[in-house]
Amino acid sequence: MTHKRYSYQPHVGHGLPHDPLNAIIGPRPIGWISSISASGHRNLAPYSFFNCFNYHPPIIGFASSGWKDSVQNISETKEFVWNLATRSLAEAMNESSASVAADQDEFALAGLTPLSASQVKASLVAESPVNFECKLAQLIQLQDAHGKPINSWLVLGEAVAIHIDETLLENGIYQTAKAEPVLRAGGPSAYYGISEAQRFDLVRPDARRI
Repeated sequence: MTHKRYSYQPHVGHGLPHDPLNAIIGPRPIGWISSISASGHRNLAPYSFFNCFNYHPPIIGFASSGWKDSVQNISETKEFVWNLATRSLAEAMNESSASVAADQDEFALAGLTPLSASQVKASLVAESPVNFECKLAQLIQLQDAHGKPINSWLVLGEAVAIHIDETLLENGIYQTAKAEPVLRAGGPSAYYGISEAQRFDLVRPDARRI
């Protein structure tokens, strides 16, 4: 069956009410990143371009459109914390996205509790059920297909300490849906959650041959 396709070249423009890119590549987990400046100012901000990239060592990363406070802090201190954004914390996560001065504490702004980490100076969000303490692995300025640098920065960090609320472990297995993670979708305001009812399982072909 052939479908009629809407096609466009991004450098020319999409011609739609809103760029469909982040709706198509979605929903996406949220990089809720806490950091601290060299002078000791806490920062907390969500990034929708976020994911996990490696098992051993565990590498996670987020991309920032522009050199924002989080990137500046991480470039100075070489560390950060990722905090799981959940449905019950969605409003606070959203509040922490406000554009404020670098010395303003988003923990206080969003009514959240900073918790001391074990391996880094940046604070954990105490209310979040999962936190990754990370050391900076790479800080990369992105570039286009012609090698021209663009104003976007990829931050990759190695998780050196991981904290999980034990209520999310059943027989030692982490329960993804039980955590009620918040996932970013397209448009200016769309988010999604997940539930166990939406789960399905597939076994990889290589595993079936074992």
